[in-house]
Amino acid sequence: MTTARDIMTPDPVCADSDDSVLITAATMREQGVGALPVFRGNQLRGMITDRDIVIGVIGQGDDPSAVTAGDLAQGEVVTVQADDDVDEVLTTMTEHGVRRLPVMDDGRLVGVLAQADVARALPDPKVGKLVAALSSTP
Repeated sequence: MTTARDIMTPDPVCADSDDSVLITAATMREQGVGALPVFRGNQLRGMITDRDIVIGVIGQGDDPSAVTAGDLAQGEVVTVQADDDVDEVLTTMTEHGVRRLPVMDDGRLVGVLAQADVARALPDPKVGKLVAALSSTP
C-alpha cells in the first residue's frame, strides 16, 4: 500500500498569514514551488498558489504588497493524513477539486502532495481519471 507519506514532498516551506503576497511570491520563486501552506501561528489556514496570486491579486489590479497570504487562503482547509492510502488521496483531490494537499501527522504539517506526485504513484487508468477531474476544475 502506497501512502501519502511515501510520495509527498516533506518539510515544506510555509507562508505566514500576515506575509504580503509580494513576499509569498518571492518565497515561491526561491523555493521553485507553485503553492505554499499558509499558517497563522500554529494553525494551518489553507494553501496559496501562484494562480491565486495572478488571478486574485494581479488580475484584479490590487497591490501585491498590500494583500496578505491570509487574505487569499480563506475557506475550507482540505488535508490528508500521512498514512492515508494513495487511493484515498485521489478521492480527496477529486471530491474537493484541489491539485495540492497539505499532509498532516498528529496535527502537524509534514508534507505537501501535488497532483503530479499522485499521478506518478497511480496506475495509468487512475491517472487519467485524476487529470480529467482536476482539469475541468476552474
